[in-house]
Amino acid sequence: AVGVAAFFVFNRARADQTLGDAIAALLLVSNWRFAIEGTDYFHATDAVSPLQHFWSLSVEEQFYLVWPGLILVLLLLLPAALRRGRRTRILVGTVSAALVAASFGWALLQTSAEPTVAYFSTATRVWELALGGLIAAASPLLARLPAAFRMLLGWAGLAGVLWSFVAIDPASAFPGPWAAVPVAATALVVIGGIGGDPLARHLFPLSNPVSGFVGDVSYSLYLWHFPVIVFAAVLLPAGAPATPIVLGAIAVLSLGSYFMLEQPLHRSPWLTRPTRRVTPATEPAPSVAGSVAPATSAAPRRELPSRPAGWTPGLRYYPGAPRPAAPAGGAPLSLTAGGEQTASPLPALAEHTPAGAGTDPEPAPSEAAPRIETPAAASVPADTQPAPASAVADIPLTAAERRAARKAAWAAWRGRFGAQIGLAATGLAVGVGALVLVLQTTVGGPVLGPLTPPPPAADSAPTDPTPALQDELAAATAATSWPALSPSLDEAIVRSSSTNPARDCFSPDAPIDAGRCTWGSADAPNHMYLVGDSTAMAYAPAFKKIAEDSGGSWRITTVGMYGCRFTDVLVQNDGAGVMAACPQRKLDVRAMIAADPPQLVVVANAYTLGHTVDGTDLSASALLASTQAEMSTYGTAGRIVYLAPPPLGADLGTCYSPLASPANCLSAVDSTWRDMEVAAEVAAAASGDHAVSSLPFSCWQDVCPAFAGGMPTKYDQTHLTVAYAEHIAPVIRWAFAAQGLL
Repeated sequence: AVGVAAFFVFNRARADQTLGDAIAALLLVSNWRFAIEGTDYFHATDAVSPLQHFWSLSVEEQFYLVWPGLILVLLLLLPAALRRGRRTRILVGTVSAALVAASFGWALLQTSAEPTVAYFSTATRVWELALGGLIAAASPLLARLPAAFRMLLGWAGLAGVLWSFVAIDPASAFPGPWAAVPVAATALVVIGGIGGDPLARHLFPLSNPVSGFVGDVSYSLYLWHFPVIVFAAVLLPAGAPATPIVLGAIAVLSLGSYFMLEQPLHRSPWLTRPTRRVTPATEPAPSVAGSVAPATSAAPRRELPSRPAGWTPGLRYYPGAPRPAAPAGGAPLSLTAGGEQTASPLPALAEHTPAGAGTDPEPAPSEAAPRIETPAAASVPADTQPAPASAVADIPLTAAERRAARKAAWAAWRGRFGAQIGLAATGLAVGVGALVLVLQTTVGGPVLGPLTPPPPAADSAPTDPTPALQDELAAATAATSWPALSPSLDEAIVRSSSTNPARDCFSPDAPIDAGRCTWGSADAPNHMYLVGDSTAMAYAPAFKKIAEDSGGSWRITTVGMYGCRFTDVLVQNDGAGVMAACPQRKLDVRAMIAADPPQLVVVANAYTLGHTVDGTDLSASALLASTQAEMSTYGTAGRIVYLAPPPLGADLGTCYSPLASPANCLSAVDSTWRDMEVAAEVAAAASGDHAVSSLPFSCWQDVCPAFAGGMPTKYDQTHLTVAYAEHIAPVIRWAFAAQGLL
């Protein structure tokens, strides 16, 4: 459902991504899909998937698929005499302990080496589940602990769980070792509930009715909470009270699916197999006088375990628990061969009738089981013992009995859940309507804006192209609906940098080819270099157009490496191969410039903070000083141009939806960008170089839209689309000419 909804809510690229996530979730491999994508440089700014929370379910199901098979194989290796009782517990406990130790040890190692993979990996997470097997194997020993001590462990575990919320932050090494805190605390809570009061009333924060109900609906909450949060980030208009709306939507959808689907399906006759139980052992038989006498016939009789007399639907009974009193009014009781009393004189069919359902019709006399009927107050003779478990067996019903059983089971199921499903559906519809009404009244207008494009701006062609581009940016800032863009935002996001003509000139995997990365006439008297990281690569189409439109005056070489800032210190980047190739690429560019001295060197690096490979933070002024130091090695003093990158835009994967307003994708100029632009201007003034701002072709009154002039400005938060880079080439040329550079 989420995968289908994504095609109505998200942009095409994100919808395709979500569909892939849905398939991975269905195949129970979500964790590995997210682990692989998390290491991809070009996916570093992807919006979060609405199905990302399924990674934990995939880990859990992978464990359940492997763990039982492993235990069975180990048991089969043991002699038959050693496969029972305490030896089996010892085997399971030993294997669990070994798995916990090995998996946790690997989590410690991989968290420090590959934190993204470690977070999602089954190998680094399976210890959290295996610890439950260890507790189960040791439960007989744990049950012998003093009751007061177990209560203390339970409270200590609860305190540990709460403390985890405060102690663990994004900087904590996770899962190794910090996941041990909530996992160990949860284990203490479980141990505290072994033995003693089965309702765990001593741990009332968890055993009270409210907590119990939250536990009952927890799976539905798990399924719905994350998709609602992610979809709301796209669909909610600016100014909407996000928190109450999101919480309300989660509650409505979770409760609706719990009462409409989860409960009815879990108790559906589809999930049961009707059988009849046969007890071949000698049974008590009624005597003429109404007393109990041993049955002389060894013929098997049909009987099924039934609920104790007076059983209340929804109440659980445990082995050894006292039986409730018989129903008032002296209802007759039937004594089965299993020693159970039931208020019904009819033998019940096993494992097909939901709790509270009726019984099947009276069987034919030839098939009826021997029984006695006594008043409710009558006692059962002490010498009547239940048949041993080994003497009881289930055999299939005949086709006619199976059809009758199914018919009765479905009738009982409809009687129990029909009204509940109807009420839940009504509540779901009312809840959704209420959420829409809240949006209408709190935001002050329709949730979805009109889907008609704004009127086109009037054409103007001043000498300076900047005012016309500012008009386009102003119109985009005020737009209330998405116009027809070329290319569409979907296409731009999908293409990413693949259509950039200079992409190979900035790849760490391809050697520099100056001829392939130089644009304009080879005989041009003037030469310019554009160097830097992926910001420079995004500008390359603009400089290619400047060279080609220069009338043979300029040739421009665009070289660098994405993820590699052209600074004299190595700035950390997690892109594959970047750290290894970055130092050599800067040396190669330096050699190219020395061999063919240019009239201008334009440098464009990201205006975001960073840190060195040893973890030392770099401020805005430190980064620009380091850039200036790298430029000083080119021997082109006074001919350096610091071209600012566009300010960070909105996360298109999150903000862009054909159903939402373009206002959701507006962004403001961030403080880090301003600090670095000021530092660039100071550095240029001190060295006699030049600085060019990107605001005239990126933002209008410090507000930056996602499109202008009928085309997307960027394909992610940082990088210009090829079409828009070419569109702003005249503005960049005008800015350079205004400083006497062209």
